Amino acid sequence: MSAQKYLSGTFTFPGTLITVNRMGYGAMQLAGPHVFGPPKDVDAAMAVLREAVESGVNHIDTSDFYGPHVTNQIIRQELHPYTRGLTIVTKVGARRGDDGSWIMDTSAAWLRESVQDNLRNLGLDVLPIVNLRVGGVSAPSEASIAEPLSALAELQQEGLIQHLGLSNVSPTQFEEARPIAKIVCVQNHYNVANRVDDGFVESLRAEGVAFVPYFPLGGFTPLQSHVLDYAAVELGATPMAVALAWLLQRSPNVLLIPGTSSVAHLRENLAASELVLPAEILSKLDGIGVAA
Repeated sequence: MSAQKYLSGTFTFPGTLITVNRMGYGAMQLAGPHVFGPPKDVDAAMAVLREAVESGVNHIDTSDFYGPHVTNQIIRQELHPYTRGLTIVTKVGARRGDDGSWIMDTSAAWLRESVQDNLRNLGLDVLPIVNLRVGGVSAPSEASIAEPLSALAELQQEGLIQHLGLSNVSPTQFEEARPIAKIVCVQNHYNVANRVDDGFVESLRAEGVAFVPYFPLGGFTPLQSHVLDYAAVELGATPMAVALAWLLQRSPNVLLIPGTSSVAHLRENLAASELVLPAEILSKLDGIGVAA
């Protein structure tokens, strides 16, 4: 498959030399059920990574708390040594219980250990971009992020991290981050039906900061909408491809990282970057979600 097929334009993270294709890949689903333990078929997981990179994906989103350790180890096994231009973005701020539970932990000691774990399991000397994950499961809180972000900024000064991002944050927290570190991306819950961050997307666009939606297809409960179904029939595409195409046309600073453990599903996701939504359909899709 041609590496030029799924580019859908590029984006350069502000103040960096890192340019990625806007359609990326999220590695969360390479782990086992509930993002815990190994996958049933490691070879199949590696095949998805191989197909993604061969198709032009050069932005892979991951974390060492996926598994834990599992997805990073699979990424290293299949893709290391990494091709020039491949950007691996990871996140820290949580850990896993023995029962698979998600435990938020932004203590300085845990953040340092997490960065070291990501470096080791990915086989890297420095992490290109690290997102600080805060807040709840899918929505930010307004708690101060100064202390954990300062801890990551210290690791950045030590040369373990190149650039910093934020995950699951509010505009207020983004403003709080300004005097502490330069933020190159924000990763929040956002899709055609969840439009709370409409204004945030626009303000970040004005500053050239990347906005990376997680759960772009609805999350663990996939998006369901008769409008999506209608658009899919009209365009000869899948509803999920339409939802991804809407995000790509939403703003040029939006970068996508849809995840899957299936090569066939990966190809469907990547095909969304070739889908152009006409004005009539865009208008109908815009009506699905209501911004806060």
